[in-house]
Amino acid sequence: MVKPMYVDEYHAITEVLNKYIEGCRQAKSSIMKPAFSEKATMYSVGADGKLSGGAIQILFDGIDKDFRPSPDAKAAITRIEIVGTAASARIDANGMSGISFTDFFHLLKVEGKWTVVSKIFQTHVAP
Repeated sequence: MVKPMYVDEYHAITEVLNKYIEGCRQAKSSIMKPAFSEKATMYSVGADGKLSGGAIQILFDGIDKDFRPSPDAKAAITRIEIVGTAASARIDANGMSGISFTDFFHLLKVEGKWTVVSKIFQTHVAP
């Protein structure tokens, strides 16, 4: 009998994503860095309607420079889909440094470990 792996993979992915969430809460990129491949990218659409982003270092710089600690911020991993060594996930966050946003992540299981290879996001307008 083959051991079902989905639950183990799901938990491994949530551990990776929780590093990102905690890094946002504490405004420290050093906490989230291990969740990302050094080749990862991040993109969004700017207020001007144009594509914005590039190498994941943009995220780390923004967290360290522009974010402030937000211990009461709320975040939820609302979806994880896994197929073999590929996965996608969604995180919805409220109050991270005064910002609410939705992130979409793509992850790959590389050399036995899940890692984020891309992130796209939508920032929500404050009410």
